Amino acid sequence: MLISSAYAQDAAGPLAALGSAGQFLPLVLIIGVFYFLLIRPQQQKAKEQKRMLSEVKRGDRVVTGGGILGTITKPPKPEDREIEVEIAANVRITVLRETLSSVVKPQAANDTAKK
Repeated sequence: MLISSAYAQDAAGPLAALGSAGQFLPLVLIIGVFYFLLIRPQQQKAKEQKRMLSEVKRGDRVVTGGGILGTITKPPKPEDREIEVEIAANVRITVLRETLSSVVKPQAANDTAKK
């Protein structure tokens, strides 16, 4: 016969020594990377948002999800979902606690001018 038989060779790669567990190693690494780069930071951000919403008090300056700036006028109880916010002189609106996006901390002026 002029054509010799070709036999498939065993692909002995770096993961071949691990056997069938070596097939799942890349999948486990991908899941680990996704957890530490995407899932864990998102969980920490959600926890911080929840803590911030539970600690709002009267006099805090807040920003709503729609971008409205205001000051909390009525001391909210922890179980209340609605918060009264004053957005202008004698203009008060009621917003849901979940719609608050942040609490604005007053920045100290960095003036070096002499008086």
